[in-house]
Amino acid sequence: MKKAVKLSLRELRPLIICGLVFVLFISQGLTVNARSNNTVSEVAVGISNIISPISPLGIDSSATEVIVASNMDKSSDASSSSSTSEEEGSKLVMANVSRVMNVREEPDEDAAKVGVLYKDCGGKILERKDGWTKIQSGDLIGWANDEYLLFDEDAINAASDVGKQIVTSNSTALNIRKEPNENAEVLGVLTKKVFVDMIEDLGNGWISVDYNDETGYVQADFVTTEFKIDQGETIAAIKIREEAEKKAALTKNQGAVSADADEVKLLAALIQCEAGNQPYEGRVAVGAVVLNRVKSGAYPNTIYSVIYASGQFTPALNGTVAKVYNSGKIYDMNYQAAQAALNGETTVGSACHFRRVNGREGIIIGAHVFW
Repeated sequence: MKKAVKLSLRELRPLIICGLVFVLFISQGLTVNARSNNTVSEVAVGISNIISPISPLGIDSSATEVIVASNMDKSSDASSSSSTSEEEGSKLVMANVSRVMNVREEPDEDAAKVGVLYKDCGGKILERKDGWTKIQSGDLIGWANDEYLLFDEDAINAASDVGKQIVTSNSTALNIRKEPNENAEVLGVLTKKVFVDMIEDLGNGWISVDYNDETGYVQADFVTTEFKIDQGETIAAIKIREEAEKKAALTKNQGAVSADADEVKLLAALIQCEAGNQPYEGRVAVGAVVLNRVKSGAYPNTIYSVIYASGQFTPALNGTVAKVYNSGKIYDMNYQAAQAALNGETTVGSACHFRRVNGREGIIIGAHVFW
């Protein structure tokens, strides 16, 4: 009997080994498949966020429990995930104009104008017919002529070129650290709903961000990300802005200099926030970008409106410029740079854009590239 048992085990051993090899092969294949399907391009994420603006971050795709859970439903979700991404991308629309285009109440050139899209503005497609597209861009909803719009891949490329990914704190006091480590030195603190520009989601529970031209790190569990592009302006919003500009002009016409002084102060505050640790020519460059936009006709035509345009100057939108402005603690060099830009001086020609150096071609001054 013992001999018979040994013979049976000897005969079964090759089958057991083959079985183990097969299981190992399958498990490795599933793991590789799970990891590869977790890779999503930054632009695709951005487009998804334009359609559904806020999305939580912080899932560690390499964690064992995540891989195991994803293996269970990866096959059923793969096709729907692909179609959803394509569908969201196809909903994006971008203005294709050098200055500004009209948005109308109905798909007709004679219909009432409900607002405008400026250069670099984008939105979501609601409906299309007869060479017109009904769009939603911020508060603006109306019909735009397809001749002046970009769709599909062209729209995605345009959005990725002019838009930016921002990271917003969900915590009352979120530490920005020098390294992606809970014990690393703290660079600064973000209060709730304050946001900064995103550099990269590291995929390990940490996100690198641009904090005063330094690379910092925040924990992904305590933030949300949003892809920002310029939005259209309704007729009502235009009237409010123009009334504010008229009031400022009236103050100036009466002999007061407060309006001009306030604009210089506001521009200096922005320069301090955007380029306060940069060389003087870099500070002049930031001021020149603002003034170039004011002069271009493709953007709002006042310093205030340019600085606070949707999706553009992060320190203005997150309240940092206002804090510096109200504090009065603006360094003389930033006032000098602001005045130089107002006098028409520039170190970047007619550039209307800048961002942190990221490989893009342009005029590089310090930590910024201008184009």
